[in-house]
Amino acid sequence: MATLGKIRKEELEKLLEKAIKKVAGNKENDLCKYIPGPSGGYMHHFTMRKIKNSDPNQLFKLIDDNIIKVEVPRALHPKPRAPRGSRKRRDFVSFTRTDIEKVIDLARRTGDSDLLARFSPRRSLPALKRELIRSIRNNQICSELWTSYVESISTLQNAPGLFSDLD
Repeated sequence: MATLGKIRKEELEKLLEKAIKKVAGNKENDLCKYIPGPSGGYMHHFTMRKIKNSDPNQLFKLIDDNIIKVEVPRALHPKPRAPRGSRKRRDFVSFTRTDIEKVIDLARRTGDSDLLARFSPRRSLPALKRELIRSIRNNQICSELWTSYVESISTLQNAPGLFSDLD
């Protein structure tokens, strides 16, 4: 078989059959465990198929060097993977409920409405009504509470089908 120049499909197919017999496999994918991959471990069968179509000379050389010319082909270990949970972000800070309440309190004191909106929990419409009524009974004016009540009402009215039974 010619290893230099262009490899014809017939030559590659013959080499594949010979390699499959040598490793006692049944199909082309069985050869993957004997061919080193580009990033460690053995070659993935998708990669082998891609090389077979795009660069048959390279596949011919890989099979010839790692399976045919070797006395006893040696199966390679799979590419080492990271253990489960190792990809979690280590720099992520988790806040407790009291930490968030402190941030909300500081934002109220400084008047930072953007920070308040970001850290304040989303409340249901009945909860907003109760808080608003409670603040009115206590003769307190809370513009943020009124704004969130108006926003939740407008959100409900803009949602299709929610008030269809009232019409």
